[in-house]
Amino acid sequence: FLFVSVHPNAEKCGACGPGFASPLEAMKGKFETQGPREEIVYVPCIYRNTGRKKPDFLATVDVNPKSPQYCQVIHRLFMPNLGDELHHSGWNACSSCFGDATKKRNRLILPSLISSRIYVVDVGTDLRAPRLFKVVNPEDVFWKCNLGYPHTSHCLGSGEIMISTLGDPAGNGKGGFILLDGETFEIKGNWERGDKVPPMGYDFWYQPRHNVLISTEWGIPKCLGYGFDPNDLKKGRYGRRLNVWDWTTHTYIQAIDVGEDAAPLEIRFLHNPDAAEGFVGCTISSAIHRFYKTEVGDWAAEKVIQVPSKKVEGWLLPEMPGFITDILISLDDRFLYFSNWLHGDIRQYDISNTRQPKLVGQVFVGGSIAKGGPVTVCGDEELQSQPDPFFIKGKRVPGGPQMIQLSLDGKRLYVTTSLYSAWDRQFYPDLPREGSVMLQLDVDTERGGLTVNRSFLVDFGKEPEGPCLAHEIRYPGGDCSSDIWV
Repeated sequence: FLFVSVHPNAEKCGACGPGFASPLEAMKGKFETQGPREEIVYVPCIYRNTGRKKPDFLATVDVNPKSPQYCQVIHRLFMPNLGDELHHSGWNACSSCFGDATKKRNRLILPSLISSRIYVVDVGTDLRAPRLFKVVNPEDVFWKCNLGYPHTSHCLGSGEIMISTLGDPAGNGKGGFILLDGETFEIKGNWERGDKVPPMGYDFWYQPRHNVLISTEWGIPKCLGYGFDPNDLKKGRYGRRLNVWDWTTHTYIQAIDVGEDAAPLEIRFLHNPDAAEGFVGCTISSAIHRFYKTEVGDWAAEKVIQVPSKKVEGWLLPEMPGFITDILISLDDRFLYFSNWLHGDIRQYDISNTRQPKLVGQVFVGGSIAKGGPVTVCGDEELQSQPDPFFIKGKRVPGGPQMIQLSLDGKRLYVTTSLYSAWDRQFYPDLPREGSVMLQLDVDTERGGLTVNRSFLVDFGKEPEGPCLAHEIRYPGGDCSSDIWV
């Protein structure tokens, strides 16, 4: 379907604020800063758990095929501290502020998953060479909010910035939110109100037209910090709930159980701000659940995709889940994409019928079940044989597909291969030694289909300071997972 939902401030001043009037305008429109397609991307690069005593940095990568620096890191902004574990990022202003001429998308917010530090990066002065603007110290996060381990950052229509957290300062699970002032970037306090808070946190998305915010749960930070321990399963140390909040009162009102040890991670409402549904990827259970508003006004979830585990030998457990670690929805709400970090495939589903997603594209780009590796697949409901190892430009890619980002027009899907340094080191020991990569897939937006672009490879194993772990991908002009329309 095509929706033409337009931001309420659009008529008042035209496209004079950050972002786009609607998701469809974003899909056909041009970037605020770069023209009709992405030319550079920002990627946090991590040195924690690689054995190299180097600070993490923000890489600027040239993705313009016409550029002589295509597929090269053209700038590195090193952080002033060691061991941060940069992870996800967000903007000071996005399409939620569209129509407000006083707002500019000129600061990138970089929370540190382990140190609880929050970096504010100036990308407005020089798009291709970001510089550090401000550092929010972890002590401020701890004392002002009684929270720690910040994860997802979203800008709000109010101009404020909201960051979800995994736990409290001691590393116990606690699902709360840090609120930053959009001008000074000082911590204002907690977004949530009342005594009720979820036992864990991770990602979130909000939909003001339905007065709702829904957050997810990964696990208890002090358990996650050392890697994945199968003994933690069945002990309540991994998340199992979608947590529903009243957007207006900031209160926690409902929990939706998606299964023991599901570990629901990335959550995405449909981009249409009138939509009262979306999808969430559950990592350990390797399922996609559709969540939706019911006729009586509360929220519910139903499983719509299940990636079967594979019976294996030579691995941590006798069955290997797909390990869904990132999901995306195209801006026209037609396609859902997700990555199976352990199995090694990226999938594309037609979600024209949101209750019955249809697989239309799939490609293997690494993973743990490739032929010739330590893992033997003994039982597989989907494949006739183990996939071939993935090589590109003569390099065998270590790790599996992890973070994904779709171009605004939906035709290019970018992929990185690092999940989280402690888990990278455990599941893919070659990854910290060799460094991760960024790949690009070409997307058939008519019938569906994914193809590896064989001319595109960013090899973070060749960094001047040594191989590093590249994670999330952001475009300067906003993207499918940063912008929310209100």
